[in-house]
Amino acid sequence: MNTVRTAVKSFLISAVSMLASCLSAHAADSTKVRFAYGLDYQMKFDNRELYRSAFSRSMTIFGARLTPSVGLDLEQPAKGMSHRLMLGIDVMKDFGASAVPEGLAGAGSPETLGRQHNLDLLREVIMYYRLEKRSPGTTLGLYAGIFPRTMTEGSYSEAFFSDSLKFYDNNLEGILLKVSRPKAYFEIGCDWMGKQGIARKEKFMVFSAAEARITDMFHLGYAAYMYHFAGSQKARGVVDNILMNPYVRLDLSGKLSLQKFGARLGWLQGMQHDRVYVGHYVFPCGAELDLDVRQWNVGIRNKTFIGTDMMPYYNSTDAAGDKYGTRLYFGDPFYRVFDHGYKKTGIYDRVDIYYEPFSGPHLSLRIDARFHFNSFRYSGCQQVVTLLFRI
Repeated sequence: MNTVRTAVKSFLISAVSMLASCLSAHAADSTKVRFAYGLDYQMKFDNRELYRSAFSRSMTIFGARLTPSVGLDLEQPAKGMSHRLMLGIDVMKDFGASAVPEGLAGAGSPETLGRQHNLDLLREVIMYYRLEKRSPGTTLGLYAGIFPRTMTEGSYSEAFFSDSLKFYDNNLEGILLKVSRPKAYFEIGCDWMGKQGIARKEKFMVFSAAEARITDMFHLGYAAYMYHFAGSQKARGVVDNILMNPYVRLDLSGKLSLQKFGARLGWLQGMQHDRVYVGHYVFPCGAELDLDVRQWNVGIRNKTFIGTDMMPYYNSTDAAGDKYGTRLYFGDPFYRVFDHGYKKTGIYDRVDIYYEPFSGPHLSLRIDARFHFNSFRYSGCQQVVTLLFRI
């Protein structure tokens, strides 16, 4: 535990030191200060008919999020640097989760207890500093504070982060460093998810991703995270959850004159250690092939995972009797493949048929019909509509 904390502290100290040196450089430089603003809107409809699945339940997610922010831009053209300081609010509503009209439900009913008032929609304050340093062939970006998850650009499999997690947990709390070159990209960040309390566990994640274009068609990359799921004052214990995903990507869109024709083949390798209740590492793993073809804004995507249960401690409990579940794992639960049998090999396959009439920096609209199969057996489907608008 001390080794992990020391490594994270070293990363944070290095990032802050670089930030301080960049800030001190502007003393003798001419600057330009401008008003800055941002506005993100997202609506998501996700009807899940998963009654045949042992890993995910049927439900409907239908809601919207508005994230306005304002701040200042400070430009230093002579040094190729810009600074931005932003303050905003994350407003999010689950449709239908409003107060129950008086007389229709008792004071102790689940609907009354779970209702959302208008002030409850103000979920989280956004406040962050952004540094951008441009030099010939390289752009360095640094984010520090509470900022939207969309600031990351790495290619993460849904074994890392599920769609529902990204919708409900929209922001990162910590620091993010990005380096961009014409043929390569790299990022590393730290998301501090929980400060230890009486019942609140200490939780943080260090994540990283990179991709390099070897040729116009062939790319190499990786994604990885180290998640530290520690104890609270009431429930001791530490679980280390490490996941790595090296991959190769093939892009034949230009050769075949299609909007998109891509293939991504990767290896998922986990290393998980429940220090108190297991005492040794387990190594869930598997191969994942992702194929995506699109023309005339209509596409079909097929993801196939062959491997072991990537979430072997999903049903384990801590000292307080609380299940690890989604507190320890953030990926799509279909990657569990088998319950309590991480050494067994299984197959998970997902087929998306979608229509994407708009896909750009300001507006994105996509309609999906998604079908799930476990070991060649039908596990259910989803109907998904996603709208994104950004200024």
